Amino acid sequence: MGKVVSDQADGLRRLMAQSPARLVAVVGSSAGVGATSVALNLAAALAHLGKDVLLLDEQSGAQSSSAIWKITAAGTWSDVVTQRMRLEEAAGFAACGVQVLAAEPAMSETSENVHAMFQGRVVLIDAALDSEGALSPLASQADEILVVLQPQVASITAAYVCVKRLHYAHGRQQLRTLINFAASAAEAQRVLTNLSNTGNRYLALALSPAGCVMADPRLPRAQQLNLSVVEAFQASPSAIDFRRIAAELLQWPWRAPVERMTVSTQVAGGKRQSNRLPEPG
Repeated sequence: MGKVVSDQADGLRRLMAQSPARLVAVVGSSAGVGATSVALNLAAALAHLGKDVLLLDEQSGAQSSSAIWKITAAGTWSDVVTQRMRLEEAAGFAACGVQVLAAEPAMSETSENVHAMFQGRVVLIDAALDSEGALSPLASQADEILVVLQPQVASITAAYVCVKRLHYAHGRQQLRTLINFAASAAEAQRVLTNLSNTGNRYLALALSPAGCVMADPRLPRAQQLNLSVVEAFQASPSAIDFRRIAAELLQWPWRAPVERMTVSTQVAGGKRQSNRLPEPG
């Protein structure tokens, strides 16, 4: 009986190793919207669902995922991509089982095919945008870009600017949006629908709502404990939201490989596109 179970486990591992990696870049539409919190908690929720999860951390400082989880890794993304170290040697592990690897954009080395490097894993990238609002070469290989915003006017406007820059910089026709710190699901849905309609009308861009995370005092409390809210307060409203979004993420349709292209912010006629949110007529 033991041999049968062992053979089944070995077969499952081989099957997973042959499946493609799913890469999702989590992007903050502006500072302070909680994109790192979203990346960290989604990673923990995916791990709790039994997935092999890698969080590539492009952030730095006390508010990065590595700092929140108090992870001291032996290496970095640069060490892995240049084959100086294996992933298992370079990355650190959170208590929930998520592998975390520092991947600051200054680490310029990249791979032509990140998917091939991480077969069978769900890879979340806590992405740092450059001064022009573009992704790093690493994050630009993501299958999905998840733009995080809050339900305030300034954040909504910044989110529109963010998706427009991503659209022009990387030729993306589809992105996903998530409301963080929502007062209600109805409010979040209204904001996401309006943003989607505006993106479709003015940019011919598909903005797919990825859901919302409720405002929850346990979120900052979990961070003080150096944990995700999914780990620390499993029954809290935000933890429930993160688990739901993580489960839905695994059902997102597989997209065809993204054609890499860099599009200048200078557009037809030599005129720069305005970053002001257009008012629907």
